[in-house]
Order: sequence, then structure tokens, then C-alpha cells
Amino acid sequence: MRRLITPAARRFLHLYWRVSRGLTLGVRGLVSDARGRVFLVQHSYIPGWHLPGGGVEPGETLVAALARELREEGNIELIGPPELFGVYWNRRIAWRDHVALYVVRSFRQTAPPQPNREIIAHGFFAVDALPQDTSRATRARIAEVLGGHAAAEIW
Repeated sequence: MRRLITPAARRFLHLYWRVSRGLTLGVRGLVSDARGRVFLVQHSYIPGWHLPGGGVEPGETLVAALARELREEGNIELIGPPELFGVYWNRRIAWRDHVALYVVRSFRQTAPPQPNREIIAHGFFAVDALPQDTSRATRARIAEVLGGHAAAEIW
């Protein structure tokens, strides 16, 4: 009897926690090429330039979500494991939103990405020549990863 109740109770508790403690999780990739440039994207629905990434779907690992987002936003394919740099609280989005930042150095870009309804522009940029409207958070993450600045806890 206990074997039947325990899985049901566990499913109920997880459902309750999801509703009562809803947490959202996203991933971003700081993709750096051999010349030290970083890959940035410009979305159609938010101003400025950002690191590629997005939400982690139910049943998806962080690395799988990162690989999917890099493929969708930049035709970037992981050819080696990305390095988890940090997990940040993204309070500007929601009080329960967190972002995992990965550093990607082992990749290939299968073809130049084509602008679409979500990504209107993209490119690799030298760290000292980022587009003027690169977001504050993107600049901060680049400074942390490539400039040796102390990592923040808030995105």
C-alpha cells in the first residue's frame, strides 16, 4: 500500500510546490570565439543587445536548453561541454526568476543565422567594441567572465 501512496503523494506535493513556489529558470550563453569576440543577439520584443538564451522547458536539462537556444538564435552547435559560470536572480523579470550563465568556447556555427521574427540581428563583437545599446546585464556578465570582475548574484 505504501508503494502506491508514496508516488502519488510525491506528485501531489510537487504540483503544490509548483503552484505555491513557482520558480522560472532560464539559461544564457556567453559564446566567445578564438579571437575573444562574444556573440550577441538583438530580439524583436526587447530593446538592446543580449547574450543568447531563453527559458528551460519542463523536462529539459540546463545544458539541453542552452544547446537548443544557441541553435535557434545563432546556428551555434556545442562541440564540447559548456562551463557553468553562475546562477543569478533575475528580479527584473519576476521575483522567482533565475538565470544560469554558461561560458561556451567549444562550438561551431553551422551557418550564419538568418534574422527572423524573434532574432532581428546578431553578431560576434570585440569586448571593447560592443554595440552602444548592449544591455547593462550583458555588459556586466561579459566583465565578470572575461574581465575578471567579481560575479554578482543579481542578473
